[in-house]
Amino acid sequence: MVKIGYTMMTEQVGPRELVGHVVGAERAGFDFSVTSDHYFPWLESQGHASYAWSVLGAAAQATERIPLMTYVTCPTTRYHPAVVAQKAATLHLLSEGRFRLGLGSGENLNEHVVGGGWPAAHVRLARLEEAVEIIRALLAGENVNHHGAHFDVENAKLWDLPETPLPIGVAVSGDSSCELAGRLADLLIATEPRPELTSAFDGYGGAGKPKVGQLPICYDTDRDAAIARAHDQFRWFAGGWPVNSELPGPAAFEGATQFVRPEDVAESIPCGDDVQAVVEAVRPYVDAGFTEVALVQIGGEHQEPYLEWAEQKLLPALREL
Repeated sequence: MVKIGYTMMTEQVGPRELVGHVVGAERAGFDFSVTSDHYFPWLESQGHASYAWSVLGAAAQATERIPLMTYVTCPTTRYHPAVVAQKAATLHLLSEGRFRLGLGSGENLNEHVVGGGWPAAHVRLARLEEAVEIIRALLAGENVNHHGAHFDVENAKLWDLPETPLPIGVAVSGDSSCELAGRLADLLIATEPRPELTSAFDGYGGAGKPKVGQLPICYDTDRDAAIARAHDQFRWFAGGWPVNSELPGPAAFEGATQFVRPEDVAESIPCGDDVQAVVEAVRPYVDAGFTEVALVQIGGEHQEPYLEWAEQKLLPALREL
């Protein structure tokens, strides 16, 4: 049975509300949670971008059962991999083993803030590979001295290590990232239900490992209001990863999506209160071999009614899937 997750979307609500919402998600019966890690929102209408790691620390203390996960952190630009390893180990301890570290090669939207330009995709992937190796060595308790193509680490060691292994996930979008994930990751992360990604991951060594997808939805008893909100805050989703990873800020996303219509968004994102529409949107992930799907409810101020609907109607229907 596919596990259904809740997304703490740092771009659409403030940090205190995020923690309250994941507490509500735990109470509603979601199987796990994920958290975006952004410096900017995609669009100004979303209006937020708090520091994900502080939110996760608070969430670890406010919840008791629900697993936590970054979806995803880029360990190569804003953050040095040695620092990511320390943050992840600490959070795994705070959550008593409920944390998974989701990693990716990053988006210009968030990483440009530290300067240094935005490298080509193959360079970003090479940086990610080197970062994962550093993080794994530190989490294994090693004293790390590393002088690689992209990173230097001088006499680093983690002094507070979790007692249980900390799973590392890698976000994929094509064959090269699937090869990296299959070889180095404990789970696959993707935002599209593409079976070629899961099959490539399996072929490169990922067979039997968890595969986590993500699906935006927009619950509202008024479907027209849901479509309008999804268009206002989530039309960037139509751009796809090759475009979205390159754009430098909300203004660029505004320009890139100016011709996306509300009806275009409604075709790709379930809007309204039709449970079956969400079930049918999750089905392609199941068919593609995903073992977990994190739902994103669009609209920071519309989480409480969504959580109530999810507990009473949506989650029971998805359990049958």
